[in-house]
Amino acid sequence: MTAQSQASLSKIFLAFARIGLLGFGGGPAMIPLVRDEVVTRHQWMDDDAFADVLAIANTLPGPIATKMPGYIGYRIGGFSGCAVAVAAVIVPMVLAMILLLGLFSRYREVEWIQGMGFAVIPVVMIMMGQLTLDFWNKSRLALGPWTSLVLGAGSGVLIYLLGIHPGWIIGALLATAMLAPEPRRKEVDQ
Repeated sequence: MTAQSQASLSKIFLAFARIGLLGFGGGPAMIPLVRDEVVTRHQWMDDDAFADVLAIANTLPGPIATKMPGYIGYRIGGFSGCAVAVAAVIVPMVLAMILLLGLFSRYREVEWIQGMGFAVIPVVMIMMGQLTLDFWNKSRLALGPWTSLVLGAGSGVLIYLLGIHPGWIIGALLATAMLAPEPRRKEVDQ
């Protein structure tokens, strides 16, 4: 199925409900799950389109856990797809939060309950590492390794040392890309 074709509302619901149920670690930790459902499992979009959605979603206000499903749902199922995707992500999270946080606060002193929270952290770390590796490979192939390293290091300095919000950096890069003239390519005589 291509990104331009319509997906059934039931498939949209099931895909994003899985994300809502398994998205431990918050919005950023859900990104690899969204990618797996949208790119790998259902092929509703390719990696390039997913990276574009991720970049733009990071520039907009609000939680990424609802922005990405909302746009992807709209893209593959119209307004109904958007509503279904967002509801499918939010409802399981809200129900799980009420149930699990209620249990956690009641039994927070129990050692195995504390261990559950700590045990999830390495798994989320690996998922984020895989996503980082995927984006490094895409950036390296598109921009070259040195440009990717410079942009990554520069962004890291701006975000972590100077405290600039990532949305501003992404917005500036998008604006630069839109305003910069395309380099002229030398035509090869054939």
